[in-house]
Amino acid sequence: MAHLLMACGTQQTLSTSGGCQFLDGKLISWQSKKQTYVSISTAEAEYVVATACTSQIIWIQSQLKDYAINMRKIPLFCDSQSAIRICHNPVQHSKTKHIALRYHFIKSHVEEGNIEVHFVHTTEQLADIITKALNEEAFTRIVRGLGMIDGSTLQ
Repeated sequence: MAHLLMACGTQQTLSTSGGCQFLDGKLISWQSKKQTYVSISTAEAEYVVATACTSQIIWIQSQLKDYAINMRKIPLFCDSQSAIRICHNPVQHSKTKHIALRYHFIKSHVEEGNIEVHFVHTTEQLADIITKALNEEAFTRIVRGLGMIDGSTLQ
């Protein structure tokens, strides 16, 4: 059975968002984009990025159905616990009421079981390679994690 997973991240100061999609541990798709949405908090920025990644998950799920591969509970890894809490909370609160409605469709996909949003520590977030400048150690670790290069060729 094939496994699909997503990593999403953002760099608040640069307003750059990105995501990586993996199928059976192989990088199959990625995106990096300057955000057009102005966020007032890091949690909101991460929530918007998680929603964009959810759109990509739904599209990939529909493509895989054409090959009779039905997947549910696709893991989406996010490094913001606040954004994850917003995804799992079906009730609008005063602290999230300003977020545009189009970004809340992630909640319905979490409730339906199409995706599962999981926390990943910032040091393990693979999407950081396309959202921010990294030091050599972090860059090397992420390149290995993405499977882009054989780890033995790196010093």
